[in-house]
Amino acid sequence: MSLAALDDIAVHNGSTAPIEGVVRIETSPLEETAPMFMEKMRSVYPHEEVFGKYCTVNDYVDCPPGELFEYLAHTRSLEEWTYTLRDFTPTEESGLWLAYDRLLPDTKIYTRTVANAQARTVDYHCAWDQGEHLWMIYLMRVLDAQVVLGKPGSVVLWTNCRHAFYDHNPHPEAAPPHRTGWVGDFWDIFGAGHGLELNNLKSIAEYRYRNGLPVTPAWMSTS
Repeated sequence: MSLAALDDIAVHNGSTAPIEGVVRIETSPLEETAPMFMEKMRSVYPHEEVFGKYCTVNDYVDCPPGELFEYLAHTRSLEEWTYTLRDFTPTEESGLWLAYDRLLPDTKIYTRTVANAQARTVDYHCAWDQGEHLWMIYLMRVLDAQVVLGKPGSVVLWTNCRHAFYDHNPHPEAAPPHRTGWVGDFWDIFGAGHGLELNNLKSIAEYRYRNGLPVTPAWMSTS
């Protein structure tokens, strides 16, 4: 592909004006772009900038990726490695589980797990109080550490997006009558909280794998 053709990718059809926001070396040489790169590299980052719209935590886990994925793909694994989700029971709707989030009193949480074994993605679709609209999505991916780090084990990537409903409860009628808080009230500590939970996941999986135990316990496989 010619340089002219490459340039045309970043401009409007039939125009030589670059599309606003697109930065490519063909139209923005490195000597012009380098100061922008340096400006974005800081020793301290504001919490709002890092975790305001998206909350992402990552870690290495000394456990084979296939075994770690299988464990995460079980909805009830959340009962072990999360900080507050407990007492998972299946509902009458296939694949939908009811549990309690002990972050606040009498708070039900509904969860459906969507897992893809080929990509090793595990997405937990959740919601407080009602199971009709599962808008809290916990996006997880298990990577083969041998491929991305050059050593055995797994790398876990976990992201949450700040859905508009974190700021406003869409179903206040479903909330327990005496509860005064809402899940979005805790968004600012999601980064720290999810980091703690990811460390729980790491500790559980590594302990079992290191000691020759099934990463996914038998009771979970049969539930």
